[in-house]
Amino acid sequence: MTRARDRVEHFLDRIARLDPSLNAIRCLADDSRARADACDATPASGPLHGRVVLVKDNVAVAGLPLTAGARALAGFRPRRDATIVARRRAAGAIVLGKTNLTEFADYVGETMPAEFSGLGGVVRHPFGARYDRGFGSSVGSACAMAAGLCDIAIGSETQNSIQTPAAASMVVGLKPTVGLVSRAGIVPLAISQDTAGPICATVADAALALQVLAGADLDDTLTLASAGRGAVASVAGALRLGVARDVYFGRAGHGEADGIVEAAIGRIAASGVTIVDPVDIPSARLVADLRSCVFRSEFKAALGAFFAAQGAPFADMAGLVAWNRAHPEAIPFGQGLMEAALETGLPLDHPAYRADRARDIALTRSGGIDA
Repeated sequence: MTRARDRVEHFLDRIARLDPSLNAIRCLADDSRARADACDATPASGPLHGRVVLVKDNVAVAGLPLTAGARALAGFRPRRDATIVARRRAAGAIVLGKTNLTEFADYVGETMPAEFSGLGGVVRHPFGARYDRGFGSSVGSACAMAAGLCDIAIGSETQNSIQTPAAASMVVGLKPTVGLVSRAGIVPLAISQDTAGPICATVADAALALQVLAGADLDDTLTLASAGRGAVASVAGALRLGVARDVYFGRAGHGEADGIVEAAIGRIAASGVTIVDPVDIPSARLVADLRSCVFRSEFKAALGAFFAAQGAPFADMAGLVAWNRAHPEAIPFGQGLMEAALETGLPLDHPAYRADRARDIALTRSGGIDA
């Protein structure tokens, strides 16, 4: 295997040459070369020994800024690594730096494109397209992976923020089941839906990365239910692919994309994979039209708790919103979503929030993917 120091130098060189035109990288770690040298001087310490990782800038990395793309948090440095970063280091990985993202995971302004954050600016698509509105917030991680700036990138998802930018960048994005991967040390959006996951060049790399990321964490009690569960089962010779057609296929203007997917399904079937077609989610159309208070309520509650735990410069969302109001140049697309969360977000013991959350679970779990 290539020496860790050589891998670090290779990626630093590519970043120096390519990233000025991409703007995928938020910041670089000062200690990556030293960590690579230490890695080369010791026996393999884990399955990611010597692999080079870039981390989305809503994930805490000790010694590096944690900004979520916001100018208001430009000087904020977290107290310790997020659990998933600590796990990667324990597995031998080298954190090279952090990637740009849609500011606060795209819950600031209603028209802000996915490629933008007030602090990081615009992430440019490596193949000349755009990460426009709705393309998911892990754009810097997906761009960096597509441009070959790292071995593994880390993104996060609440709704579509790993899957969509990965698909748009022609790389592999894996969104784990919520509760499989610790959220401790990650800037929250909707805590009942947040999860981190890998963005990689291959499915094999994504599976390996998930095995390292997954596991129980006392700092995130939701993960305790997944203790002892293997992140990736051994399924050689027994792969099954389900095709969810309702809602996802047959949309106006998507005929060419549908044709490409149909051809891919045929190639996968020819390789020996069992195709189960269709595997429609009963509630798919209801979910597509769902309106809920869960996002804004959980964002308001969880952001304040996160700020307090990490020693952020603001005590709660109100302080952040006030700072933005005083610095409108920092939020050129406004902060309508954040203002709405502050003004209308409900306490998490409120009956209306509990009713919306129960409906979410009924539609997406028992009446959705489980069904």
